[in-house]
Amino acid sequence: MTRYVFDTDHLSLLQRGHKPLLARIEQHAAGELAITIVTVEEQLRGRLAQVRKAANPEQLAQSYKWLRETFDSLARLGVLDFDEAASRVYTDLLRQKIRIGTHDLRIAAIVIANDAVLVTRNMQDFANISEVRLENWAD
Repeated sequence: MTRYVFDTDHLSLLQRGHKPLLARIEQHAAGELAITIVTVEEQLRGRLAQVRKAANPEQLAQSYKWLRETFDSLARLGVLDFDEAASRVYTDLLRQKIRIGTHDLRIAAIVIANDAVLVTRNMQDFANISEVRLENWAD
């Protein structure tokens, strides 16, 4: 079974009900779909920043509502960890001096360590890593 791992952008599209992505997801069993713990970090960090920046009780209530919705959506997907295998891949990618963002490099390391396919629209950056198999389900 091939596992497909959504990057943060694809997860955001899923959360917004992006129709082409939803159509592709319907073609796969739930156990084939996952995200990385890095994507969890990115999403929660963004929502927590909204909570901290809320300027009035209404904004605070809305921010907590979005935090809850994000938490619930994350809980529905399998989460792949940044474990020892991913750490070794990450160290190797760092040695190669691949020029992409730190979080993207960590996501790539997890995907490679799990022999999965990364589902992303960010083909340009991730294409710099020859070991990553890529698909774009958004277009």
